[in-house]
Amino acid sequence: MSAAEETGGEDTPWSEVTPEAARRLLVAAVEAFAERGYHATTTRDIAGRAGMSPAALYIHYKTKEELLHRISRIGHERALRLLEAAASGDGTAADRLADAVRSFVRWHAERHTTARVVQYELEALGDGHRAEIVGLRRKTDAVVRGIISEGVRAGEFEVPDVPGTTLAVLSLCIDVARWFNAQGSRTPDEVGALYAGLVLRMVGAQR
Repeated sequence: MSAAEETGGEDTPWSEVTPEAARRLLVAAVEAFAERGYHATTTRDIAGRAGMSPAALYIHYKTKEELLHRISRIGHERALRLLEAAASGDGTAADRLADAVRSFVRWHAERHTTARVVQYELEALGDGHRAEIVGLRRKTDAVVRGIISEGVRAGEFEVPDVPGTTLAVLSLCIDVARWFNAQGSRTPDEVGALYAGLVLRMVGAQR
């Protein structure tokens, strides 16, 4: 599945990217970065994938790093919103943790090309942009940590190390982007349900 296919429909992470030429360049950058890595990708590669001249890229983005930052920020914000929605939902801490994991995993599976860039090219960002993304990642950590902490206080979970367990849960979910294959035997929903069950066992959820 290409980045353009991943971003189709009403749930597109790139709907805020305008004009259309800027969006085409961003989608092309996602595909190039995922395939070749940020450092091995040139602005000419990106422009060529978008069917545009290299000079056209600089009308919309000052640098290749600015493109990566835009991709990373939008991706992190979208994933964070999914977690926040699950955390603020109804039900027990176990219900909300399962919903959060299902949503987070499904996003990393459905958007696996985008997610590989969002999650694994952080070090290519400049200091200011990296600090902004690290801030979003801390918010993501805080949402999941908050649900787990609530479950511990309510007696639903048995977790001696909440920060470490939070890191393990997020790492498990994020890694889906590395291996997920749209032509594989499991759908994003199936992987999400599997991982929700694994995480509930990880935190010792009381049935």
